[in-house]
Amino acid sequence: MRERMKEHLIKAGYEKREYLDLEVVFASERMRAVLRQAEQVGASNATVLVTGESGSGKEVIARAIHHYSTRRAKSWVDINCTALPENLLESELFGHERGAFSGADAAKPGLFELANEGTLFLDEIGDMDARLQVKMLRILDGADYYRLGGVKKVRVDVRLVTATNQDLKSASEQGRFRFDLYQRLSQIRLAVPPLRERQEDVEPLTMHFLESQKPGLRVSAEAMRLLQSYSWPGNVRELRNVAIRAAVFAQNSEVTVDDLPEEIRQHAFTSNLATFSLLGEAERGAIARVLEETQGHQVRAAQKLGISRRTLQRRIKSYGLSVEREVSVRI
Repeated sequence: MRERMKEHLIKAGYEKREYLDLEVVFASERMRAVLRQAEQVGASNATVLVTGESGSGKEVIARAIHHYSTRRAKSWVDINCTALPENLLESELFGHERGAFSGADAAKPGLFELANEGTLFLDEIGDMDARLQVKMLRILDGADYYRLGGVKKVRVDVRLVTATNQDLKSASEQGRFRFDLYQRLSQIRLAVPPLRERQEDVEPLTMHFLESQKPGLRVSAEAMRLLQSYSWPGNVRELRNVAIRAAVFAQNSEVTVDDLPEEIRQHAFTSNLATFSLLGEAERGAIARVLEETQGHQVRAAQKLGISRRTLQRRIKSYGLSVEREVSVRI
C-alpha cells in the first residue's frame, strides 16, 4: 500500500521522502529548502537546533539530518524532554548504577551511551531543568560524566540535535535558559515554517493522510478550498487529526464540507464574510446580500460563503431572516 500511495503522490506532482520510518510529504519550495539545508548540515558534525511551532515537523527534519550524516549507519536515539520529570530525565539521559535510588534494581546505560557514535535527538530542549542544563553544557564541552550513583566516568561520541517551539535566544537573554548552552546547541539553526506559510503542502498532506486511512478517498473542491484557507494553529499534527476524522465520517468516496470540523467551517465563514462585507457591514446584512445575489438559492449562497447549507440555515434562523423578504431588499 505504501508504494501505491507514493506513486499516487508522485503522479499528482507531490514529493514524498522517508527518514527513519517517518514520512514527509510536500509540494512547497519552503519545505524543499529546509530539507536541502538538512542535507547540507548532515555532512557536518555541528550541533543543530531545529526551531518551529508545535506539530510543524521538527522531528522529521532532525531525522533527515541523521539520514544525511556520516553516522547514519549508527544509532538514532530520541526523547522528549517534557515526557519525564527532572529526576527521571537525568537517569534516562545519563544512566544509573544499581542502588542509585529507590527502584534502581539494576544498572542501566543512559541515552548518551546508547547513542554513542550516532545521533541523540532531544525534543523540547527549552523545558530542560536548569541543573540538567549545566550537565549538558559540560558534556558538549567534551567532559566525561558519571552515571547516577556511579564511580566510573563515561565518555561518549554523540552528535546532538535538539528542537524547541520556544524562542531560546530570548529565553537565554531573560535568564530562563543558559546563554552558554544556547550558544553550544545552536551552532546551526534550522527553522521549520508553520503550515499556514506553506499552504501548497495542505493538499498533498491531506491526500497522504486520507490514503493511509481509506485508500481511494477523494476531497471535494470546496472542502479542499476550506482546508487550504484555514490557518492550522496545530500545524501538520492538526491536519492529520482532521484528515482521520474526515475519513471516518465521509460518505461514499468523497470528503465534503460537512465532514470537516466546525472550527474549519467557521473560519471559512468568517473569512468569507470579511470578503463580502464593506465598511464594517454586519454579519446579518452580509448573509442577506449573498442570498440576494443568489436569488435565495441557499445551496449557492452557502458555497459563496464557504459554509455548509445546514450552517447557513442555522444563521438564517438565528438572525431571524426571512429569505423571501430579505432577498428582495438591496443592502
